[in-house]
Amino acid sequence: MLNFEFLKKEHTVAGPGFNRWLVPPAALAIHLCIGMAYGFSVFWLPLSKAIGITTSVVPPEGMSFFAKVFSTQYDWNISMLGWMYTLFFVFLGSSAAVWGGWLEHAGPRKAGVVSAFCWCGGLVISAIGVYVHQIWMLWIGSGVIGGIGLGLGYISPVSTLIRWFPDRRGMATGMAIMGFGGGAMIGAPLADRLMNFYASETSVGVLETFLTLAVIYFIYMMVGAMAYRIPPPDWKPAGWEPKPDTKKKGMITTKHVHLNNAWRTPQFWLLWAVLCLNVSAGIGVIGMASPLLQEVFAGKLIGVNLSFNDLNVEQKAQIAAIAAGFTGLLSLFNIGGRFVWASFSDYLGRKATFATFFLLGIALYASIPTMGNAGYLALFVAFLCVIVSMYGGGFATIPAYLADMFGTQMVGAIHGRLLSAWATAGVLGPVLVNYIREFQLDRGVPKAQAYDFTMYILASMLVIGFICNLLVRPVHEKHHMSETERQEQSRLLEQKVAAKVAVAQSLGGASVGATSHPIKLILAWLAVGIPLVYGIWNTVNQAVALFK
Repeated sequence: MLNFEFLKKEHTVAGPGFNRWLVPPAALAIHLCIGMAYGFSVFWLPLSKAIGITTSVVPPEGMSFFAKVFSTQYDWNISMLGWMYTLFFVFLGSSAAVWGGWLEHAGPRKAGVVSAFCWCGGLVISAIGVYVHQIWMLWIGSGVIGGIGLGLGYISPVSTLIRWFPDRRGMATGMAIMGFGGGAMIGAPLADRLMNFYASETSVGVLETFLTLAVIYFIYMMVGAMAYRIPPPDWKPAGWEPKPDTKKKGMITTKHVHLNNAWRTPQFWLLWAVLCLNVSAGIGVIGMASPLLQEVFAGKLIGVNLSFNDLNVEQKAQIAAIAAGFTGLLSLFNIGGRFVWASFSDYLGRKATFATFFLLGIALYASIPTMGNAGYLALFVAFLCVIVSMYGGGFATIPAYLADMFGTQMVGAIHGRLLSAWATAGVLGPVLVNYIREFQLDRGVPKAQAYDFTMYILASMLVIGFICNLLVRPVHEKHHMSETERQEQSRLLEQKVAAKVAVAQSLGGASVGATSHPIKLILAWLAVGIPLVYGIWNTVNQAVALFK
């Protein structure tokens, strides 16, 4: 009978000499893998030709949606495949909300292992779905099961990092969540090369690529999960003492709020709205970035004064390539914003940082139409890059904001519950943007101006977000856990750890956890740093070459 004792939370408590800087690369190992969800569109075009190989085998007109789902004779259209992307983020938010409380008791290692099995198992199920040509298996495999893996993997390191870095909460969560934004930069070009390698007269290479990625990601995620360590109860960095300053440091509490009470506070729902509105506006821009640039500047991108509709096929291909470089540039700012803004929040304070997001965002969104109509390409691109950096920065800053408000005892579970705002924004932002654009075009508005009203709507959403953030106040003391309740939770873990230490020592073993050799630290950072630098280098080269 298999013994899974090593997955229990008490087996992950760090021993003497453990270096806390080993935890961020463990989190990055998982986030860089699940972040490939952002790059799944690289599979859409090849999968739309899975039967025809070179061209799509189009189903006959009048064929029902249900028949298309179960058909093995006709190729899938991209709109059907796109449901995987929607399912990713719906189930990411919902699974984080449902199982966030479980994670606090089970610990990050067990959550990371379950995440690896779900995400990589979902890829295997999707590969089988490609083999038997059943799209519902891709929806269930990668969309539902993989989406659950996304949720658990995304929140698995949050509370752990916050406890290891009480002095740098924003920076710590920024490092890990940066990986989620960067996963596509590594995974998408890797998947493209794998599909080209596996492609043959009978296969577009997606099936084999899914299986290869599943193996690679499973190894990385399991190593990351095994490397997780949590600090002993009441641990703090040597020589560091908390210095709450509600005016300058964003109302950092020294108390703790239980999950069951946190979601009943007005602060929780105000922060829910803050995240939802920031993400809705940002994801709306990311979702339309490529057509936005092409339709607003059209021929000006290649030096001809023509509208989008007046361009020929070759010219449209040229500006599409430029737009691809622009999209890559935005991904860099999405990643960089997660680390830079979150680290900046350690000094400015979380409330002031989000106020900056909203005030600066309102000005930038409202200025985009003017920049576009005036033909200021450099400013147009720069403004959108800053907007996307604040979108990523919001994701990385919100866990630290929650820790400031509700304490660190159950911040992982509270963060999981709050991510339902992401699931909502994932639907609200793109739907709002797309429908407004279609409404404008149906009314005869030129394509170059069809986004103007959309930008003003998004700016208005940020005004509401700014008001919600302004209303955030410290949590009332009636919601705080009593010192007895907090100590009881810590005491249970201490007892389990003490029992394991006693058993290990009686057998001549070491204490729970592990010491940290400098070589181990270097290897850990190289393992995640090399792929990340590779992804950034590829993206920079693509963006620079296309904007020359």
